[in-house]
Amino acid sequence: MNKKILSDAQVAAFERDGYILVTSLFDEAEADILRKTAKADAAFQKNTYDLKDGEGGATKLALWNKAGENVYGTVARCPRIVDSMEQLLGDEVYHYHSKMSIKEPFTGGAWSWHQDYGYWYMNGCLYPDMASAFVAVDPNTKENGCLQVLKGSHKMGRVEHGKFGDQTGADPERVEAARQRHGSGLCRNESGRCPLLSLKYIAPFRPEQISEPALVTHLLLQHQAQQSLQAQPSSLLRKIGKGF
Repeated sequence: MNKKILSDAQVAAFERDGYILVTSLFDEAEADILRKTAKADAAFQKNTYDLKDGEGGATKLALWNKAGENVYGTVARCPRIVDSMEQLLGDEVYHYHSKMSIKEPFTGGAWSWHQDYGYWYMNGCLYPDMASAFVAVDPNTKENGCLQVLKGSHKMGRVEHGKFGDQTGADPERVEAARQRHGSGLCRNESGRCPLLSLKYIAPFRPEQISEPALVTHLLLQHQAQQSLQAQPSSLLRKIGKGF
């Protein structure tokens, strides 16, 4: 592991609650590079697809598995992400995938309550040693449908999932029981703020009025022969983003 990015109190909060909110992990200029890149990237727009939420709406999603040499890959390999995740998970991590979640104003759908580990287990992720970095590209607020979490739900163990529209969601009875016990919290984010999340927690995105893109990078602890995620200099993001 490399240098400590997070305080002992932040690590303890992550272990207790299943998530922490890191302010200004990326500054506004860096968030602006990411925002402009996504809007100008024809390949990104072409590969964005809809996921129906089972309630008449749909969310837009673009997903990729490789942390490449572009802006998106540079964010995933930034030391602020890699070192923080290794500090939280306790060892080297590898990149599982990243995605951009986009909600259209007024018409955008919801993400069902879900626990990533609950169904990624079926993809061969047998251990719950995984976490997400959720980077706000635009401000995420209660009014535009920010991320919600059930604080402490990462301690429940793996929850069974089923299909809701095109999405995979957690067992509604378990979700309701968890809400009664844990209550739901909101992750309100300004641009560049970054919740770091255990993939054992339960969370949804709910639809509201304003679009709010977010970049989500999923990192897993190494248990097999995956290639570890090598951190790249933070300055690389600004260098690559000079054209935007």
